[in-house]
Amino acid sequence: MRSLGQLPVWAAKPCIMGIDEAGRGPVLGPMVYGCLYCARSYQKTLSTLQFADSKTLKEEKREELFEELKTNKSIGWAVDVIDPRDLSAKMLKKNKINLNEISHNSAIGLVRKTLELGVLLSEVYVDTVGDPEKYRVKLSEIFPAIKFVVAKKADSLYPVVSGASIVAKVTRDRALRDWVLDETAENMQRNFGSGYPGDPETKAWLDNHKHAVFGFPTLVRFSWGTCNAYSKDNVEVVWESDANDEDEPNGRASKRQVKLTNIGFTGVKRKSEDIESNGKGRCKFFQARKLELLSQF
Repeated sequence: MRSLGQLPVWAAKPCIMGIDEAGRGPVLGPMVYGCLYCARSYQKTLSTLQFADSKTLKEEKREELFEELKTNKSIGWAVDVIDPRDLSAKMLKKNKINLNEISHNSAIGLVRKTLELGVLLSEVYVDTVGDPEKYRVKLSEIFPAIKFVVAKKADSLYPVVSGASIVAKVTRDRALRDWVLDETAENMQRNFGSGYPGDPETKAWLDNHKHAVFGFPTLVRFSWGTCNAYSKDNVEVVWESDANDEDEPNGRASKRQVKLTNIGFTGVKRKSEDIESNGKGRCKFFQARKLELLSQF
C-alpha cells in the first residue's frame, strides 16, 4: 500500500472517503483497491471534477483525471495492490480465504492506514462486495466512529467513489502494462489481451504459456477455475510427506505418499489415489537432510 504526500491541514477536519477496486474478475494480474479522500467541505467541488465510474471512461480520460487528482492538494489517495500469487495462495491454502474476504480485508486496510496517517474520517462510501448491509455492519463494528455507506454501483452514485475507481483502475492498468515477466522461456510474450477469462487472446496466451511441471507464469491467478481446462496435460507429481493422523490408534504417526494432480488449480480434491505407506518417524528425505518441521515462525 502507498499514499502520496504529507498530511494536509484539511485532513484534521471531518473527511469523506471512497473505496473501489479494479481487477476482481481477470485471470491475469493483480487486484487493486483504491481509495480517495478529501474534506467533507470539498464534496461539492469534487462533484465538478468529471470523476465517473472508471469503466465508462476511455483509458486516455482515466489517465488524464488521475494525473489531475495527483496534483490536487485538496485530495488524498492510496492503493493496495494485491499480487496474483498472493490471491491464489490465500484462496488455495489449508484455511482458505475467499475473494470476498480478501476484498474486505483490503478495504479495511485502506481505512486503517488512512486513520493512522491522522486523517479525520467521518464518512466512508464503499462499492459493495457481497451483501451491502452485512458489509456495512462489519465495517461499522470495526470502525464505530465512522459512518459507512455501502452500495451496489457506488462508483456511479458517489463522486468520491468514482475518484477511487479511477485510482484503482489506472494503477492496475499501469501495473499490467509495466509487468516484468519473471520467467525466461524463449516463447514468453506479452500479448495476453484484457486478462479476462472470456477474452480469446487471453485464452490463447494461457494455452501457450502453461508448463507441464511448473504451471503458469507468476502473472496468472492459478486458483481461477479458468485454469482448470489447461491442467489435463500436467505431469503427475508425487511427494512423500509426514502426517500425524489423529485417528490412528494409540496416537501413532503414519507416513503418506500423496499423489498431487492438477496442482495449483481449484476444483481438485484429494482422491482415493493417496498412497498410504507404513512406517514410523520422519520421512527418509527429511532425515537425510536433517530437516525438522517448524510449527512457529
